[in-house]
Amino acid sequence: MDRLTAMRVFADVAQTGSFTATSDRLEMSRAMVTRYVAEMEQWLGARLLQRTTRSVTLTDAGEQCLRRCLQMLALAQEVEEETAPSGTALRGQLRLTCSMSFGYAQLAAALGDFLALHPQLKVDLHVSEGAVNLVAERIDLAIRISADPDPALIARPLAVCDSVLVAAPSYLDAAGRPAQPAQLAGHCCLGHANFGRSEWRFTHAQAGEQRVSVPTRFTANDAVVLMAAARAGAGIALQPTYLVRPLVQEGVLEVLLPDWEPPRLTVYALYPSRRHLAPAVRALLDFLVQRFDGVRW
Repeated sequence: MDRLTAMRVFADVAQTGSFTATSDRLEMSRAMVTRYVAEMEQWLGARLLQRTTRSVTLTDAGEQCLRRCLQMLALAQEVEEETAPSGTALRGQLRLTCSMSFGYAQLAAALGDFLALHPQLKVDLHVSEGAVNLVAERIDLAIRISADPDPALIARPLAVCDSVLVAAPSYLDAAGRPAQPAQLAGHCCLGHANFGRSEWRFTHAQAGEQRVSVPTRFTANDAVVLMAAARAGAGIALQPTYLVRPLVQEGVLEVLLPDWEPPRLTVYALYPSRRHLAPAVRALLDFLVQRFDGVRW
């Protein structure tokens, strides 16, 4: 038995909670996934997974085994990277996470261009609005938009994230165009579940800062959904410019209160540690920094 491969298979099943998902992710037959896990259990003399018709969960022995397997897999990767000849092509798989909106609007195209430069690399991108444990989920790089990134992670700034108020002309023709932030209280507003759901902040060069309590009958945890709702005339949305700039330029959405600026955020690349940073991760970091350098969406 190739014990290193068995560890990799077991760790992936533990993460996904599914033999079928691991089969798809590792491009391996389900029967082979089952065999590797069974041989791991036979080798260690302990049941590592509890299987039911609906779920796969770790036993106590499985929890301990998973921790050690992740350490050994990381060590094996470090050995491969440190002993590879200089100039060797980057290979392997990178696991990334980012929001749906940034993945859709910016990162998907950037990753396509990066992979074209490194044909032996693979990328697995997980889109999610929620926080992800990078170590437990074996994520190499997280792209997050924040004013205050997780201090437990290394944060490398990639770009500035500006936001604008937008709405469809059809909605504004019917409901009117607000001239001041306070007038938003009389409009249908579309709130992001994770960012200022019911209070929006704005800054004006002369008038200073204003906080506005907005009525949000429609909330969602994804900016792409809110953009679609605004486009359909459902109300006013606070949107990142990296996402809605094309629709504004086409006249599909209209910018409101352009003299009032929402808080500026930063697009960060987050990773667990600078120590033993994989060459492929370092190459992707450098590529993204150069790609987004000085960009204004």
